[in-house]
Amino acid sequence: MNSKQWSKIEIEKLMSLRLDGLTWSEISSAMGISANCARKAFYRYGRDDAKPHGSVVYFPKILIIDIETTPIISYTWGTFDQNISLNQILEDWSILSWSAKWIGSDKIFYKDTRDKKNPRDDSGLLKDIWELMNDADIICGQNSQRFDVKKLNARFILNGLKPPSSYRQIDTLKLAKKHFAFTSNKLEYMSKKLCTSHKKLDHKEFSGFELWKECLSGNKKAFNELEKYNIEDVLSTEELYQKLAPWDSGINLNVYDENYDTICSCGSKTFHSNGFVYTNLSKMKRFTCTKCGKEHVDKTNLLSKEKRKTLKK
Repeated sequence: MNSKQWSKIEIEKLMSLRLDGLTWSEISSAMGISANCARKAFYRYGRDDAKPHGSVVYFPKILIIDIETTPIISYTWGTFDQNISLNQILEDWSILSWSAKWIGSDKIFYKDTRDKKNPRDDSGLLKDIWELMNDADIICGQNSQRFDVKKLNARFILNGLKPPSSYRQIDTLKLAKKHFAFTSNKLEYMSKKLCTSHKKLDHKEFSGFELWKECLSGNKKAFNELEKYNIEDVLSTEELYQKLAPWDSGINLNVYDENYDTICSCGSKTFHSNGFVYTNLSKMKRFTCTKCGKEHVDKTNLLSKEKRKTLKK
């Protein structure tokens, strides 16, 4: 199937499968085409035809993730400021649950260890999150660079999994620290102050550490609460990122798209002229996204060669 043979129905099916989070290999099997053919068609037709459900299609593929881990169990002689050596550890930590979501898709992924005889056995839930990370261009989360990603990497290598394909990272905690001085940079505070649809949940029936304790004892009701808690963390992180993104220019999302139209991180292609940006050696046009207010700067230096020569003296 080459580019000239793609019908609108086929393109809509391709975009729908991709936005549902399927890998190129899975799309290949579902549509009876090669994974490479599917990938090329996705980027070739995505801008004009990738809205089968009326939603914005985002390039690149940004994966929001959040994990919950089990606590370490150890021998200790006190409750404050303890030094615990390796031979005092009885049970090491593991992944208790994870949730993930592609920006631009409504589908939410979730897995936990509730069906395991030993809830600390995370071997059955690592492959799926590995495949999602392997398929991502960018991974985003709250404190994900220091915690979630490194914790997952540790469990991957301990369980014999190879490194997923390379990806870039966006950490909402780092964005908050870089651009703002909030009273707190915790997800609980920022989501309650900035988000309107999703806010980090409080524990209800199982408060604080009780939730983890009950999950480790195999309590299904506790796992149900953990699932809601974990998923809402992903949804609130996604909304928080979309609130913070207009303030940051760390990653140029347009480099992932083969089309020439400038597209904002919020998905909009509509901008209005907003004067100029000046450096010591250049003058460039400035544009503002009409949807989220993010600033975009044209890279063409409007100063003449003659003018630039005088500035270099």
